[in-house]
Amino acid sequence: MNVLAIGCHPDDLEIGCGGTLAKYTKLGHKVIMCHVANGNRGHAVIMPEQLRSLRTAEAEKSGKVIGASEVINVDVADLEVNSYNRDTLKKVIDVIRYSKPDLIITHSPEDYMKDHREVSKLVFDASFSSSIPHAEADNPPYSVVAPIYYMDTLAGVNFQPEEYVDITETIEVKIEANNCHQTQIKWLLEHDKIDFLDFVRTVSKFRGLQCGVAYAEGFKKCVAWPRINTMRLLP
Repeated sequence: MNVLAIGCHPDDLEIGCGGTLAKYTKLGHKVIMCHVANGNRGHAVIMPEQLRSLRTAEAEKSGKVIGASEVINVDVADLEVNSYNRDTLKKVIDVIRYSKPDLIITHSPEDYMKDHREVSKLVFDASFSSSIPHAEADNPPYSVVAPIYYMDTLAGVNFQPEEYVDITETIEVKIEANNCHQTQIKWLLEHDKIDFLDFVRTVSKFRGLQCGVAYAEGFKKCVAWPRINTMRLLP
């Protein structure tokens, strides 16, 4: 299968579905990771243009850890993601047409910040528009309106999974992938006293407790025609 994961910031996919993406790659599926925002405002000391470059490099390194075939940066500035922006929508349509996904993983529509919610809406709109022949984009139309799975919110707040993926065999890959994002890991530890790697492991363990395994990730399926099918697409 072709799996396309579209997150907002460079570390969001690693947090929400890194273990699942690593499991897909171990099973031989093709995974493309895409982040819409470039992460340029995710630090109080490192200036935005420098941080943009650092976080792009961290995302590339993390993608290699997970086994993704490619990491795509749509390169929108933090806090400026807008699902109604035609240029951004066009770029996301092109990512979907290029990737030809059998399924897409993205943020919950009820996630904790505006950029995340805008990405969720962008993915919903762009995945339908990608099938429309006259929708403006560089790549040719992709006839499949791919099923969408929403990944967990940060800390699992206001998110009750409907499906789980056992990531016990890939939890250490998930932690290693998150650890690639040192601009965030160090900042949170030094200035907010948050051990974010422990944070990520704890949420995965909690989801595992819910479904009877050591570690898991939770998902909800987007229920909208014509995205519904009878196959289990999660690994």
